[in-house]
Amino acid sequence: MAEAGSEQREIKLEAGWRNELAQEFASDYMQALRSFLLQQKAAGKRVFPAGNEIFNALNTTAFDAVKVVILGQDPYHGPGQAHGLCFSVKPGIDLPPSLINIYKELAADVGFKPPGHGCLQHWAEQGVLLLNSVLTVEAGRAASHQGNGWAQFTDSVVHILNEKRQGLVYILWGSYAQKKGAIIDRNRNLVLQSPHPSPLSASRGFFGNHHFSKANAYLQQQGTEPIDWQLPSLSELES
Repeated sequence: MAEAGSEQREIKLEAGWRNELAQEFASDYMQALRSFLLQQKAAGKRVFPAGNEIFNALNTTAFDAVKVVILGQDPYHGPGQAHGLCFSVKPGIDLPPSLINIYKELAADVGFKPPGHGCLQHWAEQGVLLLNSVLTVEAGRAASHQGNGWAQFTDSVVHILNEKRQGLVYILWGSYAQKKGAIIDRNRNLVLQSPHPSPLSASRGFFGNHHFSKANAYLQQQGTEPIDWQLPSLSELES
């Protein structure tokens, strides 16, 4: 993307990630990706999420603060849904089917109470990196920005975490996430895998996977503060 330093200032990337990903932003493929996004906007196409939210996962969960990594695939492509965190939607937006199933598993696993919204920002602020493989999408066109460089960029994020951090929990739902997480050193981290929470596959092993309680048990074994999976209520968010 353009010249590395100027692009990083433009997107205001968290300092730890900015340092770790400097070579990626200077690479040819990221320059090509930036050009692609500019062309999309010049052509009048709506791109989700908003530009200042594309790197929300990295900006909210600092490199040194990551405890848990949940890998998604593409941003939601409906109006007002995507805000840079996988599986999450902004308050006031209807819960997508996969998130409804995530909430069901949370309730069964850790006594989670539905908060009346689908915003997972509270998790990200505690160290849960909610990383999609592809970080942008054209409005109304699912998976439309695949094959333009984002997957290579987010592969680098996973690779850097695997090389420089340990004692993390990687939650990989579905074959796509499991392929992306294949490089993770299972001797230095906990890797939890199950079918995807989508309605098509949740009943084949997502329900009952106990990934949330298993993640916290592992973090506590590492001497790390566990995640408070309970999300603030809608009224708490608005206050």
